[in-house]
Amino acid sequence: MAVQNLTVEALRDKLNRGESLFILDVRNESDYDDWKIEGPTVHSINIPYFEFLDDEDVADERLPDETDIVTVCAKGGSSQYVAEILDGKGYNVYSLEGGMKAWSQVYNDTLVFEDDNMKLFQVNRMAKGCLSYLIVTGDEAAVVDPGRHTAFYIRLAEREGARIRHVMDTHLHADHISGGPGLAEETGATYYIASEEVQGAGYTFAPLEKEEHIHFGQVDIKVLALPTPGHTPGSTSFVVNDRFLLSGDTLFVSGLGRPDLGGKAREWAELLYDTVFHKLSDLQDQTLVLPAHYADMEEMDENGIVGASLGEIRENNRAMQTKGKEVFTELIAGAASTDTPPNFEKITAINRGKQTPDEEEATELEIGPNRCAVHHHG
Repeated sequence: MAVQNLTVEALRDKLNRGESLFILDVRNESDYDDWKIEGPTVHSINIPYFEFLDDEDVADERLPDETDIVTVCAKGGSSQYVAEILDGKGYNVYSLEGGMKAWSQVYNDTLVFEDDNMKLFQVNRMAKGCLSYLIVTGDEAAVVDPGRHTAFYIRLAEREGARIRHVMDTHLHADHISGGPGLAEETGATYYIASEEVQGAGYTFAPLEKEEHIHFGQVDIKVLALPTPGHTPGSTSFVVNDRFLLSGDTLFVSGLGRPDLGGKAREWAELLYDTVFHKLSDLQDQTLVLPAHYADMEEMDENGIVGASLGEIRENNRAMQTKGKEVFTELIAGAASTDTPPNFEKITAINRGKQTPDEEEATELEIGPNRCAVHHHG
């Protein structure tokens, strides 16, 4: 019997339904440790492909007899080979079509909030931990921090009977290629980003620093541009209807944005201090913080949403309880990882419109996890 292939979309849907999954990842150990498929119902083990070349029985004692097994590799070839071995042994096995390369391009949308005036969706690029947002009011929509696969957002807006009129990036992204300029061009929307982020950009944009409010729709949906430098000098957060803080990479559920990517860790950490203790201090504890990234599945709630109240984050984040500017700066600058996002210099050049990769190059540049946070639990 031929081995069954499982598409990445089918895998996403299984995770959404809460199905238990047993994943056998056959990539090298270092690749697996760096980046793998995760989820609350996922059990994952790593046995590199070359071990099966030496011994086809190498996995037998670690595999379940009754549960479906999904084999995973980088692009789908090695996992197919291992799946055929296991199929011959009588296991019920699927090979993930396209491997981690395909998985890196899967998106999932979750409704965060709905009332008579608007709907707010969180879009999760699951393999990257990248989050973006669609805000719908009437027949108009805005997108914040879109990934480069723009068709997903257009389809989502169409599903909700809306057309995208506004596209915003909270900052110049370093770990993935922004879909902002392209999505705005495709839909005729206005593209917003802070001027400081894209000096000399090769595209048209509306400077966020000139916008106090962005109104759209049949009602007054207030999207207040709030300068929140620290992760980058021009980072901007959005307060939606005084209830939701779309915080970009400034503030995460379990950490703060890392300030070292521009080579100015201390200087940007001081900016981050002013953001945390001055710019955000007036926001109520019940404000729901919705970031642009997450680093751990524990940051996701039972509804599949990555977010937390500002009060919870203030209570649980040690850096936000560090009142002295000097102490805070030392804590943040000292903890900033030297492990920069892969290819971040090339990706930021692309996001400034200075380079245009083809699809294959864009996919290769983005493979791997995001590394945009500094974590300070407890």
